[in-house]
Amino acid sequence: MPARPAMPTSALNPQTRTDAIGALKTQELDILVIGGGVTGAGIAVDAATRGLNTGLVEAQDWAAGTSSRSTKLAHGGLRYLLMLDFKLVHEALTERDLMLSTTAPHLVRPAPFLYPLNHKLWERPYVATGVGLYDLLAHAPGRKRALPMQKHLFADDLAKAFPDLREGHGIGAVRYYDAQVDDARLVLTLVRTAAQYGAHAASRAQVVGLTKNGNGIVNGAQVKDLTTGETFPVRAKQVIAATGVWTEQTEALAGGPGGLKVLASKGIHIVVPKERIHGSMGVISMTEKSVLFLIPRGRYWVIGTTDTPWEQDFTHPVATKADIDYVLEHANAILNTRLTRQDIIGVYAGLRPLLQPGTKAGTSSAKVSREHTVASPVAGLTVIAGGKLTTYRVMAKDAVDFALGEAEARRRPSVTARLPLLGAAGYEAVANRADAIGQRYGWTPDQVDHLLGRYGTLIGDITALVDSDAGLGQPVEGGEPYLKAEVVYAATHEGVVHLDDLLLNRTRLNFEVPDAGLAAAPVMARLVAPHLGWDEDRIEAEVAAYARRVEAARAATEVMTDAEAEAIRLRAEDLTPMAA
Repeated sequence: MPARPAMPTSALNPQTRTDAIGALKTQELDILVIGGGVTGAGIAVDAATRGLNTGLVEAQDWAAGTSSRSTKLAHGGLRYLLMLDFKLVHEALTERDLMLSTTAPHLVRPAPFLYPLNHKLWERPYVATGVGLYDLLAHAPGRKRALPMQKHLFADDLAKAFPDLREGHGIGAVRYYDAQVDDARLVLTLVRTAAQYGAHAASRAQVVGLTKNGNGIVNGAQVKDLTTGETFPVRAKQVIAATGVWTEQTEALAGGPGGLKVLASKGIHIVVPKERIHGSMGVISMTEKSVLFLIPRGRYWVIGTTDTPWEQDFTHPVATKADIDYVLEHANAILNTRLTRQDIIGVYAGLRPLLQPGTKAGTSSAKVSREHTVASPVAGLTVIAGGKLTTYRVMAKDAVDFALGEAEARRRPSVTARLPLLGAAGYEAVANRADAIGQRYGWTPDQVDHLLGRYGTLIGDITALVDSDAGLGQPVEGGEPYLKAEVVYAATHEGVVHLDDLLLNRTRLNFEVPDAGLAAAPVMARLVAPHLGWDEDRIEAEVAAYARRVEAARAATEVMTDAEAEAIRLRAEDLTPMAA
């Protein structure tokens, strides 16, 4: 009797990666998705849950690019109301509320913000109307409102809510709500959800070529396993590329003349300790070049962002001294507390893929949103670019619909608007047991909330590890608040290949603590070593490589130009570099 095929699992580990690559080599896929950011991962979920045989490959770690380096908000884009783009704002707010209520309530949390007012007569009614419209566009008839309506704060109330707001930068404020999300965590959850529904997902697997049949139609890809150096063909009826700032490079692999045009814009954020700013909620302020956010997240504040062209290699964008000075200058313009470089415990930089007007000749496209476009530069290849984290699900649906064609898309409609992501189903019931969980394992309410906000109903996987080894219930030395069980779980269920993956994207120690997690790195490496097959030499190599990365990124922040900064950052080589 032939062996039954293994049931899909949401776990990502060395064995499931090997199995995924085996499936990519031997099966003809319905859809091959290139790119493991939020859009690509969302496409894999959408395709797999339509019953399509789906593959997902990413050249680096999951969410290693734009999708781990955002402002970490699920929001409607209040500034788009100034452009009178009501459709776009409504779409984004609908998706925000869907994440809060159905698809990812464990990962997406309500967050209050202040919009300071500086003019006594005209500004309050003007802003109130805009924020009121923002609230109205978010509300769907017959559905419970996900977030509170706006509230007006006058001078005394504002002083209590945000004592550190500088005099003259707020005679009052309008409080409104958006939502926060750990961007990398959302992507990882999407990848695992796709795997749960049968998608074959492999990171550190780079598409180095696209293949065509005799009629010139794309029918698959050449994929290089960067961990072994092996290159192999993958057959697919449709290929969908969601590669962000790499869009034009991906299109070039098809050899056609058409395609979308994307420019890379760098945005940087600084992180300062919670006690350095006295305030109880976030603040949004407009600058001459970008939007400035001051956002409280647990033990620290995230402050950003910038918006500058990036003309260097896309793999490792870094912040310069000029970037940091810009953010500090604009933050200090509205704060009583003067922040300096010495206050900064972390910095991160990312690239926004900005979709350019028009597409190249020979491209069929569907302009489905002001923010994103789906196109087919070559038959058999679908490309999606633009958009924002909040609307990833709509982008994914649009991309799969386009690839399938109108008739097949109607026959296999998207189901993701009703689909809880991994850890979401039954979340409220599990969250109601927070006190009992804390009492059983000796965890504080903050520790339990930390776990619920990362794993949702999968918190049971973490407690099972602690039940098997009580020591895993303790925080990582130098890596608080993360538990040792979380580190082990990252190796057995969350697709860790390198120590970098742990410190940058499974935890966020790279920017959450002053030493960027260097003290915790050896402890974490030894925790994952038995599960990843690392010997002592490999442990030392991983720790040393991470230390070089941290040192190079810090040195880059001491120079003024992107070219200088990138040259310094690239001195620290990756253990698994991308193919040229």
